[in-house]
Amino acid sequence: MQIKKIPNVEAIRGGERHSGELHLTEHHIIFSYPNKIPENAQPQPNAPKTREVYIAYPIIANCVFRPCPSATGRPSAIRLRCRDFMFINFNFPDELQARDAFEYIRNRTCRLGTIEKLYAFSYQPLKLEKPFNGWQLYDPRAEFRRQGISPKSADRGWRISSINKDYTFSPTYPGVLVVPSRISDNVIKYAGAYRSRQRIPVLTYLHSLNNCSITRSSQPMVGFRGARSIQDEKLVSACFSASATVEFNGVDAPVSETTEPSPASSQTDLRGDMLDSETSDTERLEDELISGTDSNYDSKTGKRLVYGAQQSNLIVDARPTINAVVMQAMGKGSENMEYYKFAKKAYLNIENIHVMRESLNTVIDALKDGDISRLPPNRELLAKSGWLKHITGILDGSALIARQVGIRHSHVLIHCSDGWDRTSQLSALSQLMLDPYYRTIEGFIVLIEKDWLSFGHMFQQRSGPLNHEKWFTVERDAMAGSAIPPGESDGRAGEAFENALASAKRFFKNRNNENNAESDGDGLGSPPDDPSQPKKPAPGTPEASEATRPNEISPVFHQFLDATYQLLRQHPNRFEFNERFLRRLLYHLYAGQYGTFLWNNEKARKEAKASERTRSVWDYFLSRKQEFANRDYDATIDDRQSGRERLLFPKLSEVRWWFQLFGRTDAEMNEYLDLAAARDERLGVYAMGSPASSMPGAFSSSPNTTGSRSPRPPSSPQPPSLPFSKSVLTGVESAHEALTPEQRAAGAANPAALKHSASADTPGAFATNLAKIRDGVAGLDIGRGLFGGTSTTSTSTSETRKEQEMADMAGNGKGSLEMA
Repeated sequence: MQIKKIPNVEAIRGGERHSGELHLTEHHIIFSYPNKIPENAQPQPNAPKTREVYIAYPIIANCVFRPCPSATGRPSAIRLRCRDFMFINFNFPDELQARDAFEYIRNRTCRLGTIEKLYAFSYQPLKLEKPFNGWQLYDPRAEFRRQGISPKSADRGWRISSINKDYTFSPTYPGVLVVPSRISDNVIKYAGAYRSRQRIPVLTYLHSLNNCSITRSSQPMVGFRGARSIQDEKLVSACFSASATVEFNGVDAPVSETTEPSPASSQTDLRGDMLDSETSDTERLEDELISGTDSNYDSKTGKRLVYGAQQSNLIVDARPTINAVVMQAMGKGSENMEYYKFAKKAYLNIENIHVMRESLNTVIDALKDGDISRLPPNRELLAKSGWLKHITGILDGSALIARQVGIRHSHVLIHCSDGWDRTSQLSALSQLMLDPYYRTIEGFIVLIEKDWLSFGHMFQQRSGPLNHEKWFTVERDAMAGSAIPPGESDGRAGEAFENALASAKRFFKNRNNENNAESDGDGLGSPPDDPSQPKKPAPGTPEASEATRPNEISPVFHQFLDATYQLLRQHPNRFEFNERFLRRLLYHLYAGQYGTFLWNNEKARKEAKASERTRSVWDYFLSRKQEFANRDYDATIDDRQSGRERLLFPKLSEVRWWFQLFGRTDAEMNEYLDLAAARDERLGVYAMGSPASSMPGAFSSSPNTTGSRSPRPPSSPQPPSLPFSKSVLTGVESAHEALTPEQRAAGAANPAALKHSASADTPGAFATNLAKIRDGVAGLDIGRGLFGGTSTTSTSTSETRKEQEMADMAGNGKGSLEMA
């Protein structure tokens, strides 16, 4: 292996300086420096003489080169920001050496052209990994058999369909699809045309105790004309009535060997008693809103119903309502509930990929000087980012789904736009709350394989393993320290409706643009890529499909891991794995050492022969299982004991920064939140940022006048999710009513206020919304082609990381490694 060695390089990380030698290999940057023993410390036997920091090229998120002529007496520098939030600065005494190193790194990071040049295709595992084959760990038939679905077992209302066995029906879906028993493949075939990318409603989880289901899909193709599909309506109806085909809880449920027999919490009123004391005001409001006018009393006996005995099937649209309405202008949209009278629909206020990307960019701005100093993060920017608000919203939506299935004995269908971003987050997290099996190491791996890798997620687009030219910049000496790397912004995104209309305008201009083909941004786009950058690969080529598009990068899987961390932090004895397991998983999402996260779906993985040409990331974790085991894990399941219940829910007021991931201390990231929470607990009253924030659905502070999507930081730090903060649930619709949290509150005093309300899908409201959008877009000249006439358009890291084997990066057994 060719290694380029550069001596006398100074590395600055976390404010600490080390002099050593920089090694540039085909797949890694390696910085080797003397292992100095701290003063008054006892020397360790067999301590290595040198320490090494490994940086995989794909994990570089930003690289800035600052050349300085030798005559100035100042060193030239290469400053790196990595996707695992390591910040490091390399100083070179010679400008030519620095420039050569910069070009060497850039050529092996963003100029590969194809993922087949990544380390995964040449990686040779160490001896301890060779006995494992993570590619064979997940078997969809075995997993659904565990859930109780098998041709040889009793019919629980579901069957395995082979309609997609060769991936021709839906290329982005798995080959094994579980559908209602009474729906034929012929009906499924016709229903496919009504769902974006033929991602029809199919089963992902069947609750073992009450036979209630979680299904997932993409958005329906409703459009401005209000299209419907009888086949789709039949399919969704069958999904929501599958439990009626068997006697309630009449099928023996598979029981994990790690559990002990206990009463089913979903079959008794045990959990109902606990809810009164454990659920927050926000959660009570959400449950109230979903139940709507459902009676809590039996009409015949007059007795109070057991909590959850009344079924309230739910279609969950993860998008903000305005985003779903705008998608109708693009021929898509959301279900018209007049045709799905057997369910209600809940809109969640989970933002799209572009908002999440900008949120993380703002967090990075708060941390970005972590290489040259140990100053604490900028707390104003942390608050401005809205990151914890987004994590809280995802957890809130997932808990809502878990309550519907596990407590209210109801079925849930989840979708967003294409059904592979927010849908995967909500589906996986709700199952994590419902099923203890998924809280084991093996079960968590199966959950990721099923709901992310098998059902499909755009890993290439969201993670960008081939990097991008715009992330490599040269900072001239005259502007040193002031240049802003391309792609970063101040987070100003504009008001929701204006942004939506502007995006609709871009859509009508670029609706055939293949660069947006894989976007799941609800039509709400980000600024186009810099036209001055090198030419993009020709459409239709493998290079084009694998190329990184900065406006489609988004931390979707990262947010799933962050939300899982929140559950682990709040329930430290309920998970078999530890925090480091999640942190290393995020590292390997980007590192390109294993093939698991290099493709978007099953079909692409099989066509590339991934299992033959690369190793699975699960080989790494399973061969080191003891390192990732949670010492406090208690596998006992007993609903009669607090802390051992089958169901697990987040405490939304206790969401905190994942400080280990960001390479900071708990005090640096969370102290201000803990102090604010403790203060408010002592006072017994939660301070409100503005009068509007007293109602769910309002910002915690007034939106600023500059059009920032995120609210302004509060004058005093507040915990990220207090009961008065914005609920993720923004409205519930049925065939007869549409309610928002504000209307529910008003209805408590005036029941008449809960009558019909015009919303996206209520009777007669379709034309109203059409007229609103038509009026809105008329001034932008984007509606003439649709509404008549001709159209015209215009352009619009911890401080030191331990216990990591050399094999993580280089696959050899020499030296010691500071964990990247």
